[in-house]
Amino acid sequence: MGQTIVQKILSCKSNCKDPAVGQIVDVAVDLAIIHDNNGPIMIKQFADIPNAKVWDPDKVWFSLDHHSPATSFRAAEHYQDIKRFAAQYGTNIFPLGRGIMHPVVAEEGLARPGNVVVGTDSHTVGLGSLGCFATGIGSTEMAAVLASGKIWLQVPETVKITLTGTLRPGVTAKDISLFILSQFGPHGLNYMAVELGGPVMKALSVEERMAIAIMGLEMGTKNVFVSCDAKTFGKIGGQRDGDQLWQPDADAIYAAEKSYDVSELQPFVARPSLPTNGAEVAEVSGTPIHQATLGSCSGAFYHDLVQAAQILDGKKVHKDVRFIIVPNTSRVVEQAARDGIIERLVKAGAIINSPTCGTCAGYEVGCLAPGDVCISTTTRNMDGRMGPGGQIYLASALTVAASAVAGAITDPREMLGGK
Repeated sequence: MGQTIVQKILSCKSNCKDPAVGQIVDVAVDLAIIHDNNGPIMIKQFADIPNAKVWDPDKVWFSLDHHSPATSFRAAEHYQDIKRFAAQYGTNIFPLGRGIMHPVVAEEGLARPGNVVVGTDSHTVGLGSLGCFATGIGSTEMAAVLASGKIWLQVPETVKITLTGTLRPGVTAKDISLFILSQFGPHGLNYMAVELGGPVMKALSVEERMAIAIMGLEMGTKNVFVSCDAKTFGKIGGQRDGDQLWQPDADAIYAAEKSYDVSELQPFVARPSLPTNGAEVAEVSGTPIHQATLGSCSGAFYHDLVQAAQILDGKKVHKDVRFIIVPNTSRVVEQAARDGIIERLVKAGAIINSPTCGTCAGYEVGCLAPGDVCISTTTRNMDGRMGPGGQIYLASALTVAASAVAGAITDPREMLGGK
C-alpha cells in the first residue's frame, strides 16, 4: 500500500516502517518554536518535570512577537522569564522586533524539508509550505518536547488539493486561501493533513504559498504540505545535507482529492464571524468600514505591502478610516523601506507599526470599538477577535487597500483599471 507524504515523514522520524492512518507514533522533533504569549506557561510546566534538561538547545527558539515591543508590564515580565530560561538552558531567542515566528523561521532557514516542526502557535502549520511536517501544540506538550525531543502524533488522513488555471488581475493568493476555506468549513478537515499542489502553487512565490498554508489551519487541519522546488531553496538558503525531499507514492490513499480551477475566481472575502464564511467581494461591496489593516503571519509579507502601495499611489486613505499596517518581519520592513514602498504608503495616510502579530487579535494595536467594522488581511475574524462588538471581514491586500481609500468594502479592480 502506498504512502502519503505525511506518512513518509512520520515513518522516517519515528522509525516505524509503515505507519497506518490513525496509528500513534513517537516522533523525533527537529525544531521547537515558542512565542511570548505562552512561553511563560511552558516554562512553569517545564519546571515541574523532575531533573529536566532541554534535549537540544540549538533546536529551540523563542519569538517575542505577540506583545512586541512589550505592551504592558506583564509582557515585560514575560520577556524576563524567557530570557532567564534561555540563559539557563542555552536556548535561542529571536531579537525583539524581528517579527512573527513562522515567517521569521522561514527567512532564517531553520525549518528544513523533511523536518518535524512544532510551535506553540496554531498557525505553525504554515511552515509546511517549506516541505516539512509542521503543527501547533500546547504549552504543556511543548514542555514535554523540550525535555524529551519527541512527541506522540496520530498519523492523519490526507486530503489532496490541486489548483489549476491562471489567476485574473486583481485576484491573489489570499483570495485563493479564503475560497478554499469556504469549500470545507471550520471543521471540514479536522486533524487531517493537506497536500497542496498543481501549476498554480508552483507559479506562486514561497511567501504566497505560506500565506495559503497558514490559513489552512482554519479548516481544522493538522498540517499543510507543499513540495519543495528551486523557489523553496532560494528562500531557505539553498539545499543542505540532511534535507529530505518527499513525494507521495503513486498508489497513496487519500481521504479525498479535490481540484479547483482558479481562472474564474473573483476577489474573495470572509464575512464575520468565521474565516470560512466566504463570499465574492461583490456580495458585500459598499459595506462602510472604520478600519483597514494589513497584518499577521499570513497577510503582511512584502508582496502585500507592494499590492497596497499599488492601490494607494496617487490616492489618500478615506478620512473616516484608519489604515494600519503591521509588517510580519523586520526584513519586510527593510525591503519596503529600501524600495520606497513605506514612503508611498505613509504618504497616502497609512500608519506603519513594528513587526508583530499586532492587529491580528487586537494585541494593543488596532483594537476595535463596539460597532466598528474592519477589513483585514489577518488570519481570523471571530467575534471579539479585535475587540468586543467589532466586526471583521478578511480579504486580500488589494481589497483591503481599495476599501481603505473608498471608506467601504470595494472590489480592488475598480482601482486597477477595471474588472
